[in-house]
Amino acid sequence: MDCCCERFKENGRSEEDIKSLDIRINKIIGQLNGIKGMIDDNRYCADILTQVSAVQSALKELSFIILDDHLHTCVSNDIKKDDFESLDEAIKLMKKLR
Repeated sequence: MDCCCERFKENGRSEEDIKSLDIRINKIIGQLNGIKGMIDDNRYCADILTQVSAVQSALKELSFIILDDHLHTCVSNDIKKDDFESLDEAIKLMKKLR
């Protein structure tokens, strides 16, 4: 699998967008810590699974927010330059997010 960890957006995210993403990520981290605490406390399985489902939903929503930004910025800019590589990449990403 190719690692894209060293690439950067040509047009960076706004401070407002970064703050919004940070808030979402911190909430998800809090939910994960809550799940860890539930497991450590030997809580009822169904209650833990309910919280796991909530984290999965939160991560999926975060993914869609980032994908939306990617399509409207990176992919859109590349298409304007007749470069369709990032469009193909976005399609692969959408399949991963199902």
